[in-house]
Amino acid sequence: MDAKVEATASGAVDVIPAKGLLNFLAFCRLPRQIYKGWKGFAPPLDAERWTLHAAKLNPHFKEVDWQAWIARKNGKPVGRIFAQIYKPSFPTPVGASKAQFGALDAIDDPAVVAALTQAAEQWLRERGAETIYGPFTPSVWGEAGLLVEGFEATPMVSVPWSPPYLGPALETLGYAKARDLISYRYDASERDRQPGPGILDRPEWRDRLKIRMIDLKKLGDEAAIIIDIFNDAWSENWAFVPLTHEEFMSAADGLKLIMPPEGGFIIELDGTPQAFGIAVPNLHEITADLGGRLLPLGLPRLISRIRNHKFNSARLLLFGIRRALQKKAAGGAVILAFIEEIRKRSARTSVTHVEFGWVLEDNIGMRRPIELSGAKIDKVHRIYEKNLAA
Repeated sequence: MDAKVEATASGAVDVIPAKGLLNFLAFCRLPRQIYKGWKGFAPPLDAERWTLHAAKLNPHFKEVDWQAWIARKNGKPVGRIFAQIYKPSFPTPVGASKAQFGALDAIDDPAVVAALTQAAEQWLRERGAETIYGPFTPSVWGEAGLLVEGFEATPMVSVPWSPPYLGPALETLGYAKARDLISYRYDASERDRQPGPGILDRPEWRDRLKIRMIDLKKLGDEAAIIIDIFNDAWSENWAFVPLTHEEFMSAADGLKLIMPPEGGFIIELDGTPQAFGIAVPNLHEITADLGGRLLPLGLPRLISRIRNHKFNSARLLLFGIRRALQKKAAGGAVILAFIEEIRKRSARTSVTHVEFGWVLEDNIGMRRPIELSGAKIDKVHRIYEKNLAA
């Protein structure tokens, strides 16, 4: 579907489907072009964006029907968006609809945002959608939410960045808050680096709680455990859709290249895996100056930096604890063991800043122990909704 919306006196906004290789490449690199120089924004690598947005490379797109668009003004790309609707064979997101938008980026021009959202909304209406949620890029397990707080906070790998004007522009168009997603910053102190007794040393937990590293050489076997825990842990959370084995393994291929051996662990209670965590170094520390490009000199620089760089920051990419333990004392012990493990591992590395995110604003069971650890809210991302039938 093509759309044209009259903008300001400076020209019209043309919204065209992002079909074909050239438009796809333009879609992927657009954020780094329009947000260049903004404090808090770090350009992701183009090659990584290709794996995120390409239907042939990301298994998520097998679950949905979708369409992407680019907005142009005076012949220049000025915005982008995509819309998707989960196929009838795939479960409906918990508490939400199957109709979503994502990858919303635009210059500071309300007419551009209006043109993009109108294209996505009309496409979804034609497929029977009555409510739209987003942004999900491309899913709740990808880069979810529009940044509404923490615009100048440390940019973190796989965490979306948005300029301050996008949220108000959406709200002017009838979008309202559905949920907020919280990211916490934990700064390791000298106290954290001092050895001391923890919950694993207590008599009541010493023989019951065990923590082991994820075996990257047997990731196929470990994946079954991780996916089972993860889908059980999040199954009742808002907007949940199952994480498939194919999706996890697709991401795992990249994780094996950047995740250090101590970055993944499984927590066992009475011999049964009950929780897991996967943390990755913040690649923006070594890629920000590459401007998103790997060729011709970026790739050898990146390989050298991954091998030699001492990272100061990292992100907890995935975490899950079985639902049956989430409101029990044993679950609290597992979460405390997880936090203590993060502290111990940071003490053995150069990492001093860890980001925990995202956490649903109403997930008090997860937020409370994180806040008790001393972590502070660093970023807030918002999921918006709009009634398309109004």
